[in-house]
Amino acid sequence: MSRFKAMTSAAVNAWVGVWVIAIIASCSASYSFTGGDVGQAKTLSVATMINESDLVNPQLAQLLTTTLQDVIARQTSLDLITRDGDLQFTGRITAYDVRSDAPGANDQVAQSRLSVTVAIDYANLLDDTKSFRQSFNVYRNFPASQTLSQVEDVLVDEIVMELCEKVFNRALVQW
Repeated sequence: MSRFKAMTSAAVNAWVGVWVIAIIASCSASYSFTGGDVGQAKTLSVATMINESDLVNPQLAQLLTTTLQDVIARQTSLDLITRDGDLQFTGRITAYDVRSDAPGANDQVAQSRLSVTVAIDYANLLDDTKSFRQSFNVYRNFPASQTLSQVEDVLVDEIVMELCEKVFNRALVQW
């Protein structure tokens, strides 16, 4: 009789274990370590940025476009498509400026500033309350003893990455 109880107890425990695993497996949750919330969106499209600034860096529009695509692709599970995504980004470069920033001794300029401004239109076709139109600006200072051509590549890479992170955070992290 004790052998029957032992077998029954083992069978019950096995069935309970199977049911617990089945219940857990049927539940699903989505976690994002970046905090990006794509909701039910499956696709993303980023139109090529248009350069409307007076001073033009010929690589900037393409660099901004591909970097924004890369930032979002790295931090979400969205599929990148050429157009008509569930989430859509379009944008314009409205300013690309170099200015003297800080006077130094004897009224000499101590540093210069490279500044980039982009206007972004974000459309969330699944939740229009999250759509927006906003300008983003990022700048970097550099010593006035250097020319823009000496520092431009490095500064533009830094500025573009920060701009794209700001756009991502505003659209999908909503900081």
